[in-house]
Amino acid sequence: MAMTFVLGGARSGKSDLAVRLAFESGMPVAFIATASAGDEEMSVRIRRHREGRPAGWTVIEAPLDLLDAIQQAGKRDFVIVDCLTLWVSNLMGAGRSLDRISLLAAEVTDELASRDAVVVSNEVGMGIVPGNELARSFRDVLGNVNAAFARCADRAVFMVAGLAVEMRQPT
Repeated sequence: MAMTFVLGGARSGKSDLAVRLAFESGMPVAFIATASAGDEEMSVRIRRHREGRPAGWTVIEAPLDLLDAIQQAGKRDFVIVDCLTLWVSNLMGAGRSLDRISLLAAEVTDELASRDAVVVSNEVGMGIVPGNELARSFRDVLGNVNAAFARCADRAVFMVAGLAVEMRQPT
């Protein structure tokens, strides 16, 4: 069993790599989507993503309960979680405390440790310090969640302009 953590900026190729790894696994795939359509533009994005996935993949929509979604996936499925960024944003929007989000992330990493999976997230800590408290809190909690997943991953990849930079390779 091996978990790959894919981190990078917006439009860096993270999701494309996740899909490619799923295809290469040769396993049945459970795609766990954390996005929720809050406006028309996001609805269009979600629709495009749905249309781009193979019909045979199981899709589980989990804007909040990621652990349950992973547990719903078949034990022999290759799991894609796309993405932690929206999951953390959704949890904060639902009023979850930063400590609770960290505990939920630990539960998810424990569950994924026994699965073949790829987890996608955005790197948000490389830019300027956000100008408001909510944005700084989001950056901080997502940074902590990303670090937890990176520590638990067998492989960690940083995506830049469509190129995969290996941070940790399986031993």
